[in-house]
This record gives sequence, structure tokens and C-alpha cells, in this order.
Amino acid sequence: MDPLSELLGGIRAEGAILSDAILKAPWVVSFDDRAPLTMVTVARGGGVIMLADGTRVELKAGQTAVVSGGEPFKMADEAASVDRPHLDYWLTCFDPEACAELPSPAPLNANGEATALFVGAYRASGRRHERLLRALPPVLVVDDDSDICVWLDACVIDIGSRKPGTQAFIDRLFDWGLVCTLRTWFDQQGRSAPVWYRGFSDPVAGPALEAIHTRPENPWTVADLAGEAGVSRALLAKRFNEIMGEPPLTYLTEWRMQLAEELLADPDLTVAQVARRIGYADQFGFSNAFKRRKGKSPSEYRKIEKTAAAV
Repeated sequence: MDPLSELLGGIRAEGAILSDAILKAPWVVSFDDRAPLTMVTVARGGGVIMLADGTRVELKAGQTAVVSGGEPFKMADEAASVDRPHLDYWLTCFDPEACAELPSPAPLNANGEATALFVGAYRASGRRHERLLRALPPVLVVDDDSDICVWLDACVIDIGSRKPGTQAFIDRLFDWGLVCTLRTWFDQQGRSAPVWYRGFSDPVAGPALEAIHTRPENPWTVADLAGEAGVSRALLAKRFNEIMGEPPLTYLTEWRMQLAEELLADPDLTVAQVARRIGYADQFGFSNAFKRRKGKSPSEYRKIEKTAAAV
């Protein structure tokens, strides 16, 4: 298990929409799912994504945008369309019955006014995705590479057949598409990519990271992690600190605390059970470690989160 896979573990597409629609300018589409992540791909045509804070990002055919932050946003043929009479549409992946339908699919006209949109909104469970969101801008744009992300073609074929399981099939393809898009974007960032992403490809730090994320409950020592990488303790400690900006066991503890936050949200798990799942022999050692880093005990944290969720 690598860090990106771990952070995406609780994120799933639901009710992804494929719309091969004729949108005659001026038009505006509102997205109101308030999803942590929304992915919009323009197969043909183009437009501009508009966030509530005034951010404007142009999107053309062959590009995919991932919008994060959980706030409503709009897409229009151009920004000025919002302030003049326009065709108004509303899309939601989470509540298809309440979604105002876009115009029926139609062939391209002579003026090239057809716009084909592929939209996937993603629900998130737990808290682990928050670290991913902190690493993303409000809108990121990637040029689609047909050799890597061929999922759009598969979507188009299946949506036309409308066989049983089509929606589930499309949702899973959108899950795949999100991974492809994020991985491409992170690769393009180079040294600006988060350390947890860059570190996995390092021949020394990478195996230790994989071990930590795959088996966080193990009683890891620096020697154990060095053994996973096939290097000396000194080399692992030096290289891990260079790449990740902190020692291996500090990273391990921080990752365990993030997992603990998610597990504490499950009312069926006792604090002792949470402690064992992330590698602590007893709840007292876990509680002390959790309080040092989070400023409150696991029980206090659980009460606060429960109250916040009920509001």
C-alpha cells in the first residue's frame, strides 16, 4: 500500500454523469453536490470553471479538471455568461432524481456548438482524505493522455448499451480516472509534489514507507524498516529524513495518529481496540501519544467529533 492509495481508500465516485449535450452559448451549469472532489472532463467544446471565491479556470477539449474543497461551483461557456441571460442547468451526481437534465444528446452541428461533459463527484468516508485535499489546489487541470487514461472511451461505449450494472461500471471507471489524473498531476509537480508522494519512488525511503502504510500495527524499529529497504539503519535514517523531512519513527507515529482519528469515529470500536489496530500494546500508551500530538485524549476527541457530526 502506497500513501496515495491509502489516502484515496475512502474516496469513491457515485452517480457519475456522462452528458453528450448541445449547449448553445450562453450557458451555465451549476454543480451543487458539495463533494470533497469533483472531476470534470471536456470531451469536446470547452468552458470556464468558476469558484465562489472568484477563481476562474479555462477548460478545453481533452482536459480534465479536479475541483476540491466541497463548495458549489459553476461552469459556463465564458465567465460573462453568468451576468447575462443564459441557459441554466444544474447537475448533481448524488441525487440524480433532483438533477435538472441537460439537453438530449445530438450530433455536432455546423457551428461546433456541441459540448460533451463527463462529471464524477466523489464521496469520502473517514478523515484520511483530508491530507490529500491539503496537497491539492482548488482546481487542478491535466491534459488527458489516451495511452494512460482510456476510461472515457469505455464509458462512452457502455453508456450507450445501458446494460445492467452500467452506473456501477461507470462509477468505478471514474475512480480509476481520478487516480490517473491525480498521479499525472503529482508527477508533473516534480519536487513540488508532497513528500509522501515523492518518497514512495525513492529506492531507500520507498520500501520503508510501503511497510509503514501496509502494516502500521507492526512494532517497527528503524532496524526493521531498514531491513525492508535492504540498507543499513544509518542509511535509512539519513535518506528518510532527507526525503520526508522527519525521522522514520516520527512519520510512523504521525501516520498512526491519522489512522486513529478515523478509527475513533467508529462508535463500535473501544479506545483499546483502536490502540491495538495501530500498533500500541495498551490504550494508556496510545492515549498519551494521542494527547501529546492532538492536544486531547482519544475519548475527548471522540466526544468532540460526535458533537460536531450531530450539528
